[in-house]
Amino acid sequence: QVQLVESAGGLVQAGGSLRLSCAASERTFSRYTIGWFRQAPGKEREFVGIISFSGLSTYYADSVKGRFTISRDNAKNTVYLQVIDLELEDTAVYYCAASEVQWTVLTTGRQGMFDYWGQGTQVTVSS
Repeated sequence: QVQLVESAGGLVQAGGSLRLSCAASERTFSRYTIGWFRQAPGKEREFVGIISFSGLSTYYADSVKGRFTISRDNAKNTVYLQVIDLELEDTAVYYCAASEVQWTVLTTGRQGMFDYWGQGTQVTVSS
């Protein structure tokens, strides 16, 4: 079983940037596709993007393309979510999740396809 821990959220000014981390406990972490999701206040959790087990492929929701970048370092069992030009609407709890489901299925962003989830990290963007 993979345990995921997100970190590096916090209070950030609009227009700024941040990098979230998702650290895994499992040495077989490199075989999982990792996804990022977020849940804004009063809204349902939404898909942000995914990165393949090798790190060679990424896929993003249209709403975040251009500002969000997912990367991974399998040697460190860690996946990152870099966000630039933060907007007030980016305020949310951000979650990472792991899956071994086929890539094309995961690009649909269906949360039920992810087996393991972190506890989330709060990102608050201020004006």
